[in-house]
This record gives sequence, C-alpha cells and structure tokens, in this order.
Amino acid sequence: MIIWLASYPKSGNTLLRSILSSYFYSKEGEFSFENLNYISQFPLTNQFMSLGINIDNDEEVFKNFINVQKYLNQEKGKVKFYKTHSALCKMHGSNFTDLKNTLGVIYIVRDPRNLVTSLAHHNDLTIDEAASTMIDNSKYLVKSVKNCRVFLGSWSSNYNSWKNLQIKNKYLLIKYEDLINRKKTTLLKIFKFLEKLGMKYQFDIVKLNKAIKSTDFKKVKNLEQKETFYEGVLDVKTGKRKTFFNLGPSNDWRKLLDDKTKIKLEKAFEKEMIELGYL
Repeated sequence: MIIWLASYPKSGNTLLRSILSSYFYSKEGEFSFENLNYISQFPLTNQFMSLGINIDNDEEVFKNFINVQKYLNQEKGKVKFYKTHSALCKMHGSNFTDLKNTLGVIYIVRDPRNLVTSLAHHNDLTIDEAASTMIDNSKYLVKSVKNCRVFLGSWSSNYNSWKNLQIKNKYLLIKYEDLINRKKTTLLKIFKFLEKLGMKYQFDIVKLNKAIKSTDFKKVKNLEQKETFYEGVLDVKTGKRKTFFNLGPSNDWRKLLDDKTKIKLEKAFEKEMIELGYL
C-alpha cells in the first residue's frame, strides 16, 4: 500500500523525504542522496514503460495510474512511500488513485509567498511568472524524460484536493514552516499518524534524532556542493545543474517579495491562507 508524500512543487517534499528515507532506509539514520531513491516519485515514465504503456499518450497514462499503482503494490503487506505533485483528481474519466492502493497521505503545504521565489529559481521564471503559474488552476506539470505528465492545478486547488482523504482518516497536513521550526514535534506527529495507518515498524528515537541532525539544511546544501544531486534541474542558459537546496529557511518573503506579487498571491489564496494561519 502507498503512503503519498504529496505537495505543490517546492513546498518541502524533498526535506520530508530526506528525513523519512534516512530513518527507514539507512542503518544509523544518516542522510545520503542515495537513500532518497527508496522513496521514489510518481508517476515516473519507467513505471509505465515496464507495463508497456505508451508514455507519449497522456490519456493512456492517466487511465493507467491505478493499474501502475496495483503493480507497485504487488508485494502484499508492504508499505511504500511515494512522492507526488499531482492533485487528487479525475482526468480522462480516471482517478489518480483509490483506497485499494492508498493507505494515506502526508500533505506538505508552504506559505505561497515564500514558495513563489523557490519556484521561480527552480523553473527559470520571473517572480511574476511563478505567481501566475501558482494561480493557474488548469496547470499541468510537463512530461520529461523521467516524469510523466501530471495534473497540478493551482496552489490552492492542489492543497484542497487532497483533503478528500480526511474523511477517511487517511490525511495528515504538515506545514513546511513547522518542519523547519518545530521539527521533532512535527515528526513525532507524523510517526503517530503512520502508526494509526497501521504501518509496522520499531520506533527508535535515537535514530530519529540522527536523521534530523543529518538532514539539517546547511549540511545537505554543503553535500550538494560536493556530490551531484540529480533532482536539481539543468539551467537552460548555462547547461549546468542548478542548486536544488537554494535558500531554505533563509527564504523570507518579507525581504524578497515586492508588494505587487504579495498582494496578488494573498488575493488569490486568501481563504486558504487564513485557514492555514498565513494571514
């Protein structure tokens, strides 16, 4: 069964993956880029190609989301984490997932005023272009060599879509800001949620402390300078891989965002930002 780590892009998904992969898939709780491979992304092109699905046909891809998930869930009783930026929606008459394949979701949300600068850096956009992308409710993530096309939606619709699992008690909301400022408390909340879902594991607080320490932003950023992190995108101008771990906790919209963009985002997402305590 799958536990989704779902989020709008640049919301802290990789940070949570880093901590969970260090805890569950390393011997001592030490972070490495290789450990991230144990928490793969969905949908990847190779997941569909292995079943003979035409990845160049978007409709076929969407219609086979659940079939591929069934394939990934072949090993009965085993829980797997998968990262996704997809909205929880129906496309071409087919759902993104179902309760036969989904054990639960941990949804990571981030203040859109901080997210916008990270999105702009990652995707070679101006701040205004990034803000418009976040507001666009018809937005897809484009297909790449590695990733299939997926429906993203706007920042607010993506966030709201995954709440549907709340009714089934399969939903946990985590704020990026809490993952930075209240890390241990937030992670203990996550582990309690995993236990509630029925995930079997032996909790080790010492190992968790090591996972937290080894995934400190400065340490991971320094590691990226020494080793290649292949999830960092290539700069279209230089051809070099862009820094994935860019500003992190230093990203402060109060210092980086102009009033025009701030007002634009607050107006578009007022309801959700009030709900989340961002306004």
